[in-house]
Amino acid sequence: MGAVAVLGMLLMMIALLTLGRTPPVPRQTILELNLDEGLVEHVPHDPVAQAIEGRRTSVRDIVDALRRAATDDRVVALVARVGSGGLGLGQIEEIRDAVTAFRASGKPAILFSETFGDGGPGHGGYYLATAFDSIFLQPSGDLSVAGLRIEVPFVAGTLDRVGIEPRIGQRYEYKDAPNLFTEREFTAPQREAYASLLEAIYGQLVRATAGARGLSEAQVRAAFDRGPLLSGEALDARLVDRLAYRDEVYDSLRARLGGGADFLFLPQYLRRAGRPHTRGERIALIYGVGGVQQGESEFNPVSGGLAMGSETVARAFRQAIEDDGVRAILFRIDSPGGSYVASDAIWREVIRARAAGKPVIASMGNVAASGGYFVAMGADRIVAQPSTLTGSIGVYAGKVLITEASNRLGITWDAVQVGENATMWSPTRDYSPEERARLDASLDRIYVDFTTKAAHGRRMTREQVHEVARGRVWTGADAQRLGLVDELGGFEVALRLAREAAGIEPDADLHLKLYPEERTFLETLIDRGPESSWPTGGGALAVRTYQSLQPLLQLARRTGMLGQPGVLTMPPLEIR
Repeated sequence: MGAVAVLGMLLMMIALLTLGRTPPVPRQTILELNLDEGLVEHVPHDPVAQAIEGRRTSVRDIVDALRRAATDDRVVALVARVGSGGLGLGQIEEIRDAVTAFRASGKPAILFSETFGDGGPGHGGYYLATAFDSIFLQPSGDLSVAGLRIEVPFVAGTLDRVGIEPRIGQRYEYKDAPNLFTEREFTAPQREAYASLLEAIYGQLVRATAGARGLSEAQVRAAFDRGPLLSGEALDARLVDRLAYRDEVYDSLRARLGGGADFLFLPQYLRRAGRPHTRGERIALIYGVGGVQQGESEFNPVSGGLAMGSETVARAFRQAIEDDGVRAILFRIDSPGGSYVASDAIWREVIRARAAGKPVIASMGNVAASGGYFVAMGADRIVAQPSTLTGSIGVYAGKVLITEASNRLGITWDAVQVGENATMWSPTRDYSPEERARLDASLDRIYVDFTTKAAHGRRMTREQVHEVARGRVWTGADAQRLGLVDELGGFEVALRLAREAAGIEPDADLHLKLYPEERTFLETLIDRGPESSWPTGGGALAVRTYQSLQPLLQLARRTGMLGQPGVLTMPPLEIR
């Protein structure tokens, strides 16, 4: 009876909320965007994800709201606040594009920050700020822009001490994720690739700053080389417009607009004004976010991370293919890669969609590398931001030997086997020559398959792909130059290409529909289907939580250290 009563009360509350009228958008609205808590790419149809992430703003929320606000006469200005919340470079460039389009309407857009970097680097927040008309910095704040750096820990020495021996094969010299476990410093190819990445990203920041602030690139580099800059130094260098506190910024903006404007947070505005693209010619929107794995997409309630499940994404493509109203598919990807077979299963659905006469446009977010590139490369067109991390066309696999570690701990092992190569994935036996040959054959097959399919999708020869592959990570700008990406831009560019590929008139209304088809929160609660994080058996959630609390094992799994047959992923990079 208690459960029935609670469910009844829940239904009543939902009904009352549904009956409540949404307040209108004020006649003079200053749109307020708070990026202090960062962004999410996508919140899946999962009760736990909705409860934990549902209040956070997504990239699409910002793009849609600013697109709507640009032509909404009730919106007179935009004010944004950025702090220390984590924003990826792809997300930043997506927002920059949306802000630039908003400013083209003639409406002012200003940004306020208490500090660009609170005891740490502030490159991302400042890069975003340069898209706005004016930049305001709190007098006590700093501009912590002082070059970029990649620091990577190597644990080969630690593994030696405890008696663990990695046995990993990779294709090829730039596929460097295993180096964390096998090397003590950067290899020459790794150092070359990382230096190239840093210079490309730093150059993008310098050029954007110079263009926005009316400075030469030499002036910007000189100012950054003096960083971190105190607030007064940033003002003197013309990198910010004014030093002011939040209340002063908001009061001056309201006075500038006549004093009668009301502030309205962007998510509230979007709920009241409604999203664009809700009726008209149908384009399917499919998300592929997180590491690629077999099975269903998942949300980890502890880490907050997503996994791109091949079955979930494949089902979305199948639904879009079978829907006669769908004219094209926009495939939004933010993934460092993962399972080869799962990536291949998704690639196949992309090819099937094209064969069914439904063009596929891939739009890359912060990262679409290795398996993330694999799922994109079959698309008709690929769009990436200049600083998207992509490429990493390669593979690695192997295992770790724990024989010596076991001996030191007094652990003994015994086994019974059938078959000549039964020790292939055993952590207590090294590869025999025959087993190593099988591993190499598997790696070669995967690499040939990867590069062959990339060559077909990109209209290149396999030799041309090999020259830019070999596991190397590129920025989106470099990837376009090398033929791995078609156009630079974000969500709106991809949507335009989808419209064009489907033969939809430029002024025709669009209905951007999410697949797999959305279910209501209540439907998801009642139907504990494969996309739900709720336990489907005794202790299921406890087991997931336990697993998520083992970061070392997760890192080992991600980098193929536990004997996965083929891993398409890039190393976890933090550029500071």
